[in-house]
Amino acid sequence: MIWRSVTREPRRLARLAGWSLAEALPSLLIGHAIARAIEDGFAAGRPVAGLAWLALLGGAWLVAAVGARQSVLAVAAIAEPFRDELLARVVGGAVRHAVTPPWRPGAESVARATLQVELARDAFAAVITAVRSFAFTVVSVVVGMATLLPAMLPLVLPPFAAGLAVFLLSLPAMARRQRAFLVADERLAESVAAMAEGLRDIVSCGAEGRVAADIGQAIAAQAAAARRVARVTAVRTLSLGVAGWLPVLLVLAYGPGLGASAGAIVGTLAYVVQSLAPALGGLVEGLGVSGVRLAASVARIRETTPLPGPGARRAGTGRGRAVTPREPRPGPRRTRTVRPRDARVELRGVTFAYGPEAEPVVSGLDLVLPEGCRLAVVGPSGLGKSTLAALVTGLLEPSSGEVRIGGVPARDVDPAARVLIPQEAYVFQGTLRENLTYLAAAAPDAVRRAIDEVGMAELARRIGGLPAEVNPAALSAGERQLIALTRAYLSPARLVILDEATCHLDPAAEARAEAAFARRGGTLVVVAHRLTSALRARHVLLMDGTRVRLGTHDELVAVSPLYRDLLGQWTPDVRQVS
Repeated sequence: MIWRSVTREPRRLARLAGWSLAEALPSLLIGHAIARAIEDGFAAGRPVAGLAWLALLGGAWLVAAVGARQSVLAVAAIAEPFRDELLARVVGGAVRHAVTPPWRPGAESVARATLQVELARDAFAAVITAVRSFAFTVVSVVVGMATLLPAMLPLVLPPFAAGLAVFLLSLPAMARRQRAFLVADERLAESVAAMAEGLRDIVSCGAEGRVAADIGQAIAAQAAAARRVARVTAVRTLSLGVAGWLPVLLVLAYGPGLGASAGAIVGTLAYVVQSLAPALGGLVEGLGVSGVRLAASVARIRETTPLPGPGARRAGTGRGRAVTPREPRPGPRRTRTVRPRDARVELRGVTFAYGPEAEPVVSGLDLVLPEGCRLAVVGPSGLGKSTLAALVTGLLEPSSGEVRIGGVPARDVDPAARVLIPQEAYVFQGTLRENLTYLAAAAPDAVRRAIDEVGMAELARRIGGLPAEVNPAALSAGERQLIALTRAYLSPARLVILDEATCHLDPAAEARAEAAFARRGGTLVVVAHRLTSALRARHVLLMDGTRVRLGTHDELVAVSPLYRDLLGQWTPDVRQVS
């Protein structure tokens, strides 16, 4: 995966090599420029010539600065696709294997998708930067020293190669210990997440001491793994000493005996101290830290999130053991969807609870909404209104009973046949046209009519029209709701569920949007934020825990004290807003 990411775009690699040559120019010239400045300039009584050589070196540094900037951009162009590939693999693996309620990946998957993917991307970029800088610098220094005084090469290259070998030999141990640290980090994340989810049960059972001990063991294991990583990285100091400073001693001790002039000795030391040693330090940092992290992170991601297909294997326990996976249990949605014949909604004996021991949120509900029905769902907060919306759309399956849309089980309904707009509307970075039409293609005239119907014409003008880019962060919650409502209006869905989807709009804007959907046709279910929605609906479903009552507004006013209490919170003239 790493090698493929580096070589998949030869043009990007060639661009990086070209700018790396420019960045390495001072490494080629530094020894020559300093030696010539001393011998042909200052030592010969010609300071202008000496300054000219130093000016040449300064110009090389300016070229190198431009090369360094462009090299960073070239590395980023290689590293970002690598990050995208890793993230797609992690998210895809988490979705494929999140087959147990509550249908979400575990904390270890979140750690991989956040910490490890970003760590791998940064490490990948650091490794590319370090390796290409080291390679170009070493070649430049060898060429420079060979043309300055070849006799110095035996004093510099053997200890440099020895220090490099010591470092490279230590890399496997570094990789193993870094991987062990990542596994310990995943276990700690998993343990803390499990503890946080069960705090109430832990306290009620008096198990604080036991859980604290378990978490403490996970923390201690992670700390011990970190210490082992730190110990093995001490080898870097030894390799830097052998490769970077031993050549300096050898040049000073034996250079004069080889007939080297003062300028040649100083130039050689400049090659070692200013080019070779920093290049090796960058390589040690890049491979010894970033490279080890990269290898460990990618290996861990590959183990835990394999590509789908025959023969795929994965590490399935979160304990660092590779196992052969079992086939995942089917999720709540079938792979084949069916287009319903109409937007009639039927709930027969529907009961739903959020756990086997939990009290039902909906119990034994029978409800029939014919095609074209306009229903408002009202009631106190937290008593099942949003749950009912999720059941109707098939996002939740009932514990017992069945939900059908147009005669088709809700879980099997073609997604294009129904649309749910939640309270927090989703708007993405893109043009306004893309935001409005991604549920269905629509002609510009149809889009403009929908904008006028729903009441977002002023917002569309302020954004800059359909071709303008939308910045979600710059929009208010109400503006995002208007965009989502218009998107739903343009969709082909004949069943529309608005789950407090107008709560951030003012009453007049809310009334206009609901009226637009009523004129649009199809079945409309409004989970009401304000009771004014009930005043405009043909039917009202009042939810009070597991008890429900269906009727018109006037019927519920006559028979339900709860409904009268809810109605008393609103002014009576809202009936006229439509």
